[in-house]
Amino acid sequence: MAKFQKISVPKDGQKIEYKNGKLVVPDNPIIPYFEGDGTGPDIWRASQIVFDAAVAKAYGGKRKIAWMQTYAGLTALQNYDKDTVLPQDTLDAITEFKVAIKGPLTTPAGGFKYVCLVCAAEQNELDGKRPDKCVKCSSEWVTPRFRSVNVGLRQKLDLYACVRPVRWFKGVPCPVKQPEKFNIVIFRENTEDVYSGIEFEQGTPEAKRVYDFLTKEMGKKIPFPDSGIGIKPISITGTKRLVRMAIKYAIDHKKPSVTIVHKGNIQKFTEGAFRDWGYEVAKAEFRNQIVTEQELWDDLGGKMPAGKVLIKDRIADQTFQQMLLRPDEYSVLATPNLNGDYLSDAAVAQVGGLGIGPGANIGDGIAVFEATHGTAPKYTGKDQVNPGSLILSGVMMLEHMGWQEAADLIIGGLETTIGQKTVTYDLERQMEGAKKVKCSEFGKAIAANMQSAKVPAGV
Repeated sequence: MAKFQKISVPKDGQKIEYKNGKLVVPDNPIIPYFEGDGTGPDIWRASQIVFDAAVAKAYGGKRKIAWMQTYAGLTALQNYDKDTVLPQDTLDAITEFKVAIKGPLTTPAGGFKYVCLVCAAEQNELDGKRPDKCVKCSSEWVTPRFRSVNVGLRQKLDLYACVRPVRWFKGVPCPVKQPEKFNIVIFRENTEDVYSGIEFEQGTPEAKRVYDFLTKEMGKKIPFPDSGIGIKPISITGTKRLVRMAIKYAIDHKKPSVTIVHKGNIQKFTEGAFRDWGYEVAKAEFRNQIVTEQELWDDLGGKMPAGKVLIKDRIADQTFQQMLLRPDEYSVLATPNLNGDYLSDAAVAQVGGLGIGPGANIGDGIAVFEATHGTAPKYTGKDQVNPGSLILSGVMMLEHMGWQEAADLIIGGLETTIGQKTVTYDLERQMEGAKKVKCSEFGKAIAANMQSAKVPAGV
């Protein structure tokens, strides 16, 4: 077992192994976690109550998670040094223990030189020097601006699929008339596209060199020379492994279709290629388990064979529209990085918002489950925010581990609690006659409702 600088490995747990393409999970698995920034500690505490109660109830004390705290974002600055937001320690721990879960992390958005990890305020140098304290909240946790820690995790650990299941829970207020029709799992490519971070700032010598190369040597027209320039790589490797995972998921979970979402009508050699390579992997590796949409109509008269998965494609902007008008025609979406980012947030808005939107970043043998919303720094330490996203991400984690009984208990406890109209402020303000509770109280209510529930079959 590896040695770590700042991480203490629980003595009462064992490692999850990855053998022959499958996880081997002991009864006392060590699970790395980090609480996250802003409201992260609040939602983590509420969620852990739920996870531990579900495992204890489902397995009668025969199974238990050994939680191992790791660090990223603010906690990394506090435990390592003031320029380290993603320690190698954390990357090594996740690599060794295979399955991890995390709260939200601060992601700076602007061109400022520094960011505060407490309140997320972005700021420039003061008198040509690094600020000693945040100009907004006076915190000392001001660090040089960095690209997203989340993106760093995905790229450094090669977590190439962002998986976002989106469904409605009865009683959750939402803006559409028939939210029960919405049950879609989005597989978003996680490592390339514009998120590769290949950019050249306007006015720099590097941007001029790229501009000159594209316009003079390659004969491409860029409308204005005062442009920032970004590069959008989409590869055969990245595409095929993402679509492969989406198709395997559809087969294993008996989903009727996989839709390849792209903007290939405009970006023919990147997103158009994503579509073409997606069909290639479907036909080459799943020939006896899939039917393409063209085959369905050209060869089968529109009659779908039983037990097979339909592979189709749609333009990205059309998909946004059809998620509103005909969501029940879609079950699994496979998308490039940027399209998947937009689509997954738009999808969860239809069923109640990010507060109940789970997510995971999954690679070959390694998975990190996460709250999909931001850090909401103005609510830090107030015990107010909805922990539902992290709780449901924990459900995904338990399913990934093969602990379906515990996952099902959490879903039942959550639905019962929402049905009782015992909810956090974000849902209470939209529900007539609801009782507003704190973040911690919401977690405790879910755990209490699980205690009276029948343990799912199969235990």
